[in-house]
Amino acid sequence: MDNKNTIMFSNQVPSEQKTPKEILTLVYEALEERGYNPVDQIVGFILSGDPSYITSHNKARSLIRQIDRDDLVEELVRSYLSK
Repeated sequence: MDNKNTIMFSNQVPSEQKTPKEILTLVYEALEERGYNPVDQIVGFILSGDPSYITSHNKARSLIRQIDRDDLVEELVRSYLSK
């Protein structure tokens, strides 16, 4: 049998989509576990876009990169003003 169809493989395990709040909480906890000031590090990331502000511990860096920074700022402002 001659199969000439392209087959796509992914090395990523499908994971359930996390909300920005869940991601931010996980990133905060990972930074705290590593002894960083989580607020300063997250603000540095938001302002600069530099992912090195976020530790790779517990995959925090890859998690936070799943959220567009503009969406993250929008979510934070919305949350802050709703209190």
